[in-house]
Amino acid sequence: MSKHERPTGIFSDIHAEEGQVRATLLHDPTIEGLDMAIYMDGSGSMSEEYQYKKEIQGSFWQKLLGRGKEILHPNLVEPQVQWMLEYLATKDRNGLLRVAYWACNMGHDIEVIGELRGVDVKSYKFPGPQKMGAKTFLKPALEDYIAYLKTQVAEGARQGCAIFITDGVLDDAEAVKTYSKWVAKSIVDGSLPRVNFVLVGVGEAVDEEQLEEICHHEYPGVGHLWCHRIAEEITEVAQLVAVLVDENMTVAAGGTVYDDKGKVIKVYEARLPAVLEFAVPEGCESFTLEVSGQRYTQAIPDEEHHDEDD
Repeated sequence: MSKHERPTGIFSDIHAEEGQVRATLLHDPTIEGLDMAIYMDGSGSMSEEYQYKKEIQGSFWQKLLGRGKEILHPNLVEPQVQWMLEYLATKDRNGLLRVAYWACNMGHDIEVIGELRGVDVKSYKFPGPQKMGAKTFLKPALEDYIAYLKTQVAEGARQGCAIFITDGVLDDAEAVKTYSKWVAKSIVDGSLPRVNFVLVGVGEAVDEEQLEEICHHEYPGVGHLWCHRIAEEITEVAQLVAVLVDENMTVAAGGTVYDDKGKVIKVYEARLPAVLEFAVPEGCESFTLEVSGQRYTQAIPDEEHHDEDD
């Protein structure tokens, strides 16, 4: 068996193609104290997605006489939140996620559903907030999560990740940028643990340029705080969130990648993500990741073997 065939040590998957390497790290977030949350858009534009569909079952005469059986089908949001909750709870330090609606009432309010267990997803309903929002203000949701995360640090939280779902244009993009700068500075000075924000826009009304401006900014000593994607339909959200979380999870506070000659080929200064992507020189047969004072060497799969796997 070729040494190129399997990832070793701290790597769970290795992919190499035309000098580009994509390496996925093994990750046990329960050890690193990950505390997660889901915030669903509660603005008025989401009202249709939260509507339950009623169906009357029975014979013609039963329906005519009002004796048919009423069946309530899940709304479009509910199965997506249930799926996210179940999946993300496996990564959370205690399997409990803070779940809330944001942009409620006049757009500034948060309606907290509670700390929900992933194992109990089928018992939870998500009918939308009591008062749908007139505007879409994201900053209050960020403040709510940061305040919550601070209370969890004493309980063992060592890093945070909050997911925000929206279907429209943010009314406070500049305030979100300003608050993000404060969060980054607080991470650097040690008053906050490492935090990642995941922003998923749904549908054609989303301003992707606005999301990019928020998410592409890099902060000194931290790097990226945000990542984002656009989903065409609400039914695509859960799977998209799973991919984003996996790719952007922070595994360690920085690291360095070397080629097989000991030359530095990439430095992760502030954070080491769960998925590493870097270029290697022609003929390079392995790379070494240095993290937390330890070195891990991994053979690079040859492209012919990888194609066979695919």
